[in-house]
Amino acid sequence: MKGDNLKDQYRINEQIRAKEVRIVGDDIESRVVSLQEALRIAEAKEADLVEISPTAVPPVCRIIDYSKFIYQLKKKQKEQKARQVKIDVKEIRFGPQTDDHDYNFKLKHAQGFLKDGDKVKAYVFFRGRSILYKEQGEVLLLRFANDLEEYGTCTQMPLLEGKRMTIFISPKKGAGQKGKEKKQENKRQPEKKEDEAPKE
Repeated sequence: MKGDNLKDQYRINEQIRAKEVRIVGDDIESRVVSLQEALRIAEAKEADLVEISPTAVPPVCRIIDYSKFIYQLKKKQKEQKARQVKIDVKEIRFGPQTDDHDYNFKLKHAQGFLKDGDKVKAYVFFRGRSILYKEQGEVLLLRFANDLEEYGTCTQMPLLEGKRMTIFISPKKGAGQKGKEKKQENKRQPEKKEDEAPKE
């Protein structure tokens, strides 16, 4: 179990091997004392001596209720996990002479990706002699970035590498969280087939 792994990461009380430690904690003045003295202080406070920084010289030990310490660590990990939004990179490919219908179709897709908090990598692929139209490709990508201004920020201007000219667009702050939350919400809600109007 994850919780047990967390507990195994720290030495407490008699498990601590150092002769001297630096003690820290609530209402405790940070100072270096012998291990015996640190254990005595922890006992007087009805708390545990937890080695939080074993590589420091001397090691740093916190005087705290061990179960409370583990609970706080788990809580912190949970919060960090909740804040981490997995960002995928979605690719959108153009030809140098993409027509408006195809362009708008791809633009709509990119808007959806950015709303969901995903990055968009858009590129123009030049086949054979079409490399002659590289300016056209650059104009197309800049137009694409401009049309997506409301949804994302262009983090890389058009860059030609080999036969590909690429730009990167990152979602606006908070877009990913909202998008992912919405997806989760939709998964949780049961389908209400009875309330649906019949499709014509």
